[in-house]
Amino acid sequence: MTFDVAFRHQQALDPSALTTIGSTLHAISKAMEDCRNAGVSAEEDPAVILLARHFSAVCDTRPTASELQGSCMRAIKDLRGAPVLVTLAHRGVDFDAAAKNAFHSEGQKAMRALAKALQLDSSEYEVRSCRGGSAVSGEIILHTDKCYLQLSLGLCGLDHEVLYRTCRGRDDYMGGRNHFAGFRDLVDSERFARRIVHELQLGYALPDRAETLFE
Repeated sequence: MTFDVAFRHQQALDPSALTTIGSTLHAISKAMEDCRNAGVSAEEDPAVILLARHFSAVCDTRPTASELQGSCMRAIKDLRGAPVLVTLAHRGVDFDAAAKNAFHSEGQKAMRALAKALQLDSSEYEVRSCRGGSAVSGEIILHTDKCYLQLSLGLCGLDHEVLYRTCRGRDDYMGGRNHFAGFRDLVDSERFARRIVHELQLGYALPDRAETLFE
């Protein structure tokens, strides 16, 4: 059963209420949906074409093309230079399977790099991934004989994505007082390792500079 409505035509004749990119895109999308329901080609529908032209007028009030291109190029440079975990911390991964996969993959790499920066042998730690449901990021855990670290998104807020505390063996999940750090601390594994050793008083020292292990 096909049906058509007059609303898109009325809106196309007077689009003055459509002043933002979001509202105009929504109107175009609804108009195209109306065309599909009516069995009309959206490519030839006068209302869709008028609304698309209005979209161009809305965009004309924004910065010039050269300014926007410059902003895009700067954004690409910044994003390419930022660690993936830091980017994911800001955008979130809830209900985004691809982003969540990236979070767990990169999170496990970061935890293993941190374990090496702590100068731990492979037998002295384990890295676990607890994915949880689609509405949460889940956790990546680094559990050593002396400390427990947990990486997650949203639990304690921005710059508090990493929880760490002392523990007594890998069967101890409660341990000492909780400390917190952000993603940017975690990805600088050498510096963060020295901070952990100092704050948790793990009883040994690390050199000021060690081999770079996280990429």
